[in-house]
Amino acid sequence: MPQPILVVGTGNRRKGKELAELFSTAGLGLELKTLADFPDAIRVEETGATFAENAALKATEQARHLGRWVLADDSGLAVDALGGDPGVASARFSGPGATDATNNRLLLEKLAATPLEQRTARFVCRMALADPSGTIRAESEGACRGRMLFAPRGEQGFGYDPLFEVVEYHRTFAELGIAVKSCLSHRARAGRLLIPALVTLVDAGEL
Repeated sequence: MPQPILVVGTGNRRKGKELAELFSTAGLGLELKTLADFPDAIRVEETGATFAENAALKATEQARHLGRWVLADDSGLAVDALGGDPGVASARFSGPGATDATNNRLLLEKLAATPLEQRTARFVCRMALADPSGTIRAESEGACRGRMLFAPRGEQGFGYDPLFEVVEYHRTFAELGIAVKSCLSHRARAGRLLIPALVTLVDAGEL
């Protein structure tokens, strides 16, 4: 009997692999695919004002379009001294054509006068699971707290990883590497919180 298919609402195979490894330890018996496996997948505009709204948008619209179960997430960085910014605009913080480098540069500029003890921040990940009709069947949210440094450190991360220090480890996400990050990250934490709902749906034969 073929394994049930769960589509991770991203074209990023690395993210799909990370979640596949996480869910495999729970013995869910699911085959995870990404949007890269579906040439007809649509691009969903992230018009929501919150991570929750964007995750739900991406899950419901893609699920209806593909006629499959879709797990989508919306993630970003929230810096306390900036009132929660860049938030949902994390990827496009520095405007049209934003890159990791320009986003990090702008963040450092905005925090230039902020002392280390006031540079607290958190990475947030909101996940939403939609059935083929586009109905949200489960949601979760995970966060990882840390602080923003004055200069990037480490070569293994992307986005704001080189600036985000996990205080307990005295290392940035870019220094900790993929293995450790996959345990501590906001995405991993949100994924673990979603597992009980996935187990219930699989056991019920719905997924």
